Amino acid sequence: MLTIKRVPTLVSNYQEDVLEGNVMGCGRKCLGKCCMPVSVLPLYAFKNDDNEPIENDIQTLPEEECQMSFLNNLLLGLWEERMSQGLFRYDVTTCETKVIPGRCGFIAQLNEGRHLKKRPTEFCIDKVLQPFDENKFNFTKVGQEEVLFRFEPSTDYKPHYFSGMRVNGGISPSIVAINVSPIEYGHVLLIPRVLDCLPQRIDRDSFAIALHFAREVADPFFRVGYNSLGAFATINHLHFQAYYLSVPFPVEKAPIQKILARKGLGGAGVIVSKLLNYPVRGFAFEGGNGSTARDLSDAVVNSCISLQNKNIPFNILIAQCGKKIFLLPQCYAEKQALGVVDQELLDTQVNPAVWEISGHIVLKRTKDYNDASEEYAWKLLSEVSLSEERFEEVKGYISEADGLQAEEDKNINPEKEIPDSPGPQVASHMPPDCLVRLLLAFDMVTILQPPGDVFSSTNVSTCR
Repeated sequence: MLTIKRVPTLVSNYQEDVLEGNVMGCGRKCLGKCCMPVSVLPLYAFKNDDNEPIENDIQTLPEEECQMSFLNNLLLGLWEERMSQGLFRYDVTTCETKVIPGRCGFIAQLNEGRHLKKRPTEFCIDKVLQPFDENKFNFTKVGQEEVLFRFEPSTDYKPHYFSGMRVNGGISPSIVAINVSPIEYGHVLLIPRVLDCLPQRIDRDSFAIALHFAREVADPFFRVGYNSLGAFATINHLHFQAYYLSVPFPVEKAPIQKILARKGLGGAGVIVSKLLNYPVRGFAFEGGNGSTARDLSDAVVNSCISLQNKNIPFNILIAQCGKKIFLLPQCYAEKQALGVVDQELLDTQVNPAVWEISGHIVLKRTKDYNDASEEYAWKLLSEVSLSEERFEEVKGYISEADGLQAEEDKNINPEKEIPDSPGPQVASHMPPDCLVRLLLAFDMVTILQPPGDVFSSTNVSTCR
């Protein structure tokens, strides 16, 4: 069995206590079965229509139609409120961030606080599928003050918001909570069916919730990510992560070439492309004309389940409000355990999970941040990537899992797709028209409603 000394990222203020030993009793409001059935939490009920067509790209919509969604406002307002309450381990908005000069425009952040107060642990990295272990830290231990709201499907195909709703004892709610060690502004965790104690693996229902989350927030600066075990997930309790970044991830700008496709009724289907001229070999999933959110979700899930069963670690980035999904198989932890990674890269202590692979590299030392270059980023991410031979094997697994046919686009010039970035610049921690700025003009009461108020966004215009 391959093992490696792992320093876990702390995502909850209660994680360290659990690592020290078993805690007798609760003594506080948590997300466990002891407290949830008698709890009252905010509830956002999302529009549950998987058969809705995936519309044109968000950039094609008129500016007047791209208003901030209610959920976007809600998430930002509640996240800011938790920051004012001092629930985060550091102020992420003070972390230096820059775009590295070069062709790809990799983003570097200096985040010295994120690696502090960690405790070493033995982490098995050679098994993507591992059973849930209630004796290790899991999200049922999280205090309810870290929760922003429940995220559940509505029953009438319309989104609704309830500022206080009792948790039904017969269900396992999905939770959106803060990450107390944030990488960026608005960094949250989506924990599907928290009481079911699902291990970190993709399943059809949970991935659909994550895709709905990206679609419902409806902000192109908000991306949802996933790390499998073996691909730098640090907690074996099913969760997704998400945050705002007001510049494109380099992987979003990378050229792609169509390699697989599945045609449905009326020409609708799913298109799978491969990344070109990017240090990590990966796949991009998009819906064809007339395809639905369910078509796209099912294609990605089928592929992930196949990789899980074949013990291939991977990361997922849900971008463009759920219209484009990147599936990125990787082998860095395997190489690390085998001792074949350059010591210079190991010294930076960068664990290339979904955000790093997508081009947002979190650095822990001032020297590494000052010296960050495109050459370094390319060298790091190249170690993450599968070989061409292994990538072709994975392509075959995906084709088989989804019933896809080879359909290669020969008319592509990878050298033209990524323009040179214009040199060093600071990437904002907040998207344009972010709530932090809006709050200068609007009172917080417009976002945080008093208990008992109900919101129905049947006529809210969003970027979809």
